[in-house]
Amino acid sequence: MTDPLGPVQIGAREIYDAVVRVGTAVERLTDQHADIERTVDGHDEQLRLLTPVPAQVIDHESRLRALESARWPLPAASLLVALAALAVGLLPKLTP
Repeated sequence: MTDPLGPVQIGAREIYDAVVRVGTAVERLTDQHADIERTVDGHDEQLRLLTPVPAQVIDHESRLRALESARWPLPAASLLVALAALAVGLLPKLTP
């Protein structure tokens, strides 16, 4: 049987060195990510403090909340009507 790598020999030392290099690179990337995340969070907080919410946005929010609260009874009512129709339809079959 022939060796698929030919004359190339990869030993445990080469594998260990490669794993150590990858581990070091991952640690560096993790540190960079943490630093960038802290920076972005700081900038986001500064923007939130510097830019107040416009009155128009607050007005739209209150209108949307009013519409949502007025619409929830419709699905509930349709469910009750459907259950009543099911009960009326099954009642003759259940009673002798």
